[in-house]
Amino acid sequence: MTKEGMSMEQIIAMLKKVLEALSSKTSHAVIDLGPVKGEEPKGADKFYPVDQLFLGDVELIKVSEGIRLEAYLPTPNDVWTIGYGHTKTAKPGMRITQAGAEALLKHDLAWVEAALKKHVKVPLTQNQYDALASFIYNLGETNFKNSTLLKMLNKGDYQGAADQLLRWDKQKGKVLRGLTIRRNHERDLFLS
Repeated sequence: MTKEGMSMEQIIAMLKKVLEALSSKTSHAVIDLGPVKGEEPKGADKFYPVDQLFLGDVELIKVSEGIRLEAYLPTPNDVWTIGYGHTKTAKPGMRITQAGAEALLKHDLAWVEAALKKHVKVPLTQNQYDALASFIYNLGETNFKNSTLLKMLNKGDYQGAADQLLRWDKQKGKVLRGLTIRRNHERDLFLS
């Protein structure tokens, strides 16, 4: 078992699903990374106060972001990125090791979890927490705290909040296939 609680076989099965979905010819593929081999996610149907939850699905973020050990621009309108989608200190020409990527991810996950605990006022399931963590990791705290998604969630409209995830698949007004895939997966996880 990995320290995140997934066996190597489960991680391999998850990665195979991602690769199959990404290689499909459809433009709106949804990657189902749900339970592997019929396992039920821990606490998937139980609600907890946000301050009692911690990120359970780090692999979701790792797979969604991918890893690059040299700084790059994901799209022409993007910011410099390195590791697992880290942007705060990335700059042109920067290189890191795998251990460096893991350290940056750990640092970034701390602010993501702090943002969840600060802004979410309603109880969540573990899957909802993990889906929102992936969303915040990708879009940042400011976008999350100002979103209709958060307003709906804090009013107890879980379905409305889940549906709002799908609206965040664009950059500069252009739909990006990778974001559409990610948002569909986050929504599916949020509702499971």
